[in-house]
Amino acid sequence: MFPEKYRIPLGDWINRAIEWLVATHGARFEAFAEGLLFILLAIEQSLRGLPWWVVVGAVGLLALAATRKPLKSVLLMSAMLVIGLFGLWDLAMQTLAIMLVSIGICIAIGVPAGILMSFSKRARTLILPLLDVMQTMPSFVYLIPALMLFGLGKVPAILATVIYAAPPLIRLTDLGIRLVDKDIVEAADAFGASRWQKLTGVQLPLALPTIMQGVNQTTMMALAMVVIASMIGARGLGQEVLLGIQRLDFGRGAEAGIAIVALAIVFDRITQAVASSDRYGRRPAG
Repeated sequence: MFPEKYRIPLGDWINRAIEWLVATHGARFEAFAEGLLFILLAIEQSLRGLPWWVVVGAVGLLALAATRKPLKSVLLMSAMLVIGLFGLWDLAMQTLAIMLVSIGICIAIGVPAGILMSFSKRARTLILPLLDVMQTMPSFVYLIPALMLFGLGKVPAILATVIYAAPPLIRLTDLGIRLVDKDIVEAADAFGASRWQKLTGVQLPLALPTIMQGVNQTTMMALAMVVIASMIGARGLGQEVLLGIQRLDFGRGAEAGIAIVALAIVFDRITQAVASSDRYGRRPAG
């Protein structure tokens, strides 16, 4: 047995740090949670208030614009119809709202962080170990500090989802910018472009396919985490899976699982199509 006197009480230090945060900045956390919840509920109510055929039609139009394949658009619309046929439409819209907010925050954080990493070796050295921890830490662990800071509900679910899902986008944004042809960057320098002009006019457009792959990976991870976050009151489709487990109701869990897969297919196919589209200077796959 390892000597107890050499034990490092890291868990105790982390608990005290979170308790200090709650005690000293509780009001700020509460204000942040209220603002985030307001945005989430506005999106959720809008989605739940729309007729089902409007949402299905919007998915079809997005799929057609991204893939330019009518058959694939029809198939993705059919995937959305499956959710409604299982009687899970309202729960799916709740899950969709959480995902949209989570992905929006991931993009707002991930793209600037990836840009910073691509320009600064010091920032990259500091951020990479943090990303390693975020990606390898068991997803259930993220729920604990979120619960301690914000209690039960959808806000801690969103924050846990962001922590879990943001790393791929950060990494691929960094990678995409660093892989831009140096000759093109040097040509921009020769024309007297500023760093901001090079970033917005050359590097980001050329890195966009890779960044969109990061968005795709982040979206898939966010959907997986939203299901786990049902354990802390996030509701949505994950709640049905959790109830199926608690009641040993395989049919209920299977229906919710298929609905989650349908949502995942819709998100994956649309984001993959956007990432491989020739509008970014690349030929479509296949």
